[in-house]
Amino acid sequence: MDKKHNCLAVSDLHGNLKSYSKLFAVIETDKPEAVFIAGDITGGYYRTHLGEDLEEFILGFIQQNLNQLREKLADDYPEIFVILGNDDPRYLEEACKKLEDQGLWHYAHNRCLKWGNYNVCGYSFVPPTPFRMKDWEKYDVSRYVDVGATSPLDGFHTVEVDKLELEWGTIKRDLEQLFTAEDLSHYICLFHSPPYKTLLDRAALDGKMIDYAPLDVHIGSIAIRDFISRRQPHISIHGHVHESTSITGSWQDTLGKTVMFNASAILPKMALIRFDLENPEMSLREIL
Repeated sequence: MDKKHNCLAVSDLHGNLKSYSKLFAVIETDKPEAVFIAGDITGGYYRTHLGEDLEEFILGFIQQNLNQLREKLADDYPEIFVILGNDDPRYLEEACKKLEDQGLWHYAHNRCLKWGNYNVCGYSFVPPTPFRMKDWEKYDVSRYVDVGATSPLDGFHTVEVDKLELEWGTIKRDLEQLFTAEDLSHYICLFHSPPYKTLLDRAALDGKMIDYAPLDVHIGSIAIRDFISRRQPHISIHGHVHESTSITGSWQDTLGKTVMFNASAILPKMALIRFDLENPEMSLREIL
């Protein structure tokens, strides 16, 4: 794969030190042009209750390793684009921005960043889940909540949220506000949630019911699917649904001309997707 188009995508490392060490080793060896990290970079709320300091994980472990990589690679140090996911407390945004200020990565949530001939846009929110922490959960296209999930109003947040936004905000509206350009053919999207009813959002919920109502086995975002179908970005990178690839047999899917990846894997393994910007359909996936 030609280095100038060599990119890596990962997601849902959940603070696993072994996975991060493997990722850093691959970056040092392969010298990719860019690395895309699609959320759930820490262990989230559950790690805090195990006595782990998540800010220190970013400002200590990750920062130290990225600094070492930058010293070793010099001009070959890659552009790194990162977002948080629904298992990452939102207060960690400040730590992510500190690493951006140091030039170690780009924090991409709710931003479109110019990168050569491309634009990289990130978005962390997922549709409502059954989990209690709601920092990165938002209504999808309406205030409807799937069977088994809980409303963003019923959980807790680690940062203050505007009440009107909490009650009425949707992923659909956010995407309309984020993507203002007419032509998205050179856009790379970094979403934590996969698009609804694709090969990338299949959860292991077969036959499960709550109060006689079946659970939807597809847990991706309708708004993200509609956005990709209509606007046709070049590449879309996702995570969130760890087991989807093991169920569908595919980490890659398409909607029109858009090539989409699910870069997560069943823990404690990690998935590493290698792709060429000009030929993303020729991607390769490695389990580490």
